[in-house]
Amino acid sequence: MSGSMREVLAARLRELRQERGWSQEELAEACGLHRTYVGSIERAERNLGIDMLGKFALAFGISTNELLNIPLGPEGHTIKKHTEGP
Repeated sequence: MSGSMREVLAARLRELRQERGWSQEELAEACGLHRTYVGSIERAERNLGIDMLGKFALAFGISTNELLNIPLGPEGHTIKKHTEGP
């Protein structure tokens, strides 16, 4: 998946939620959030702060490191590292 970090994180959260068979409402309840807020996060309409990342990690029962361990897609598309030089 290519795109902004917000889009990549949105896809990661959706993937984790679906792996558990949870609805957006179930995830929202686990995080103490409203379902529409979770939906807007999954559509990459909102930026997440560190506290909110912590809420999601806690709800999934994983560390924030694991939450942010975003795998590369089949074409290797994620946020590209800046390299210097010609």
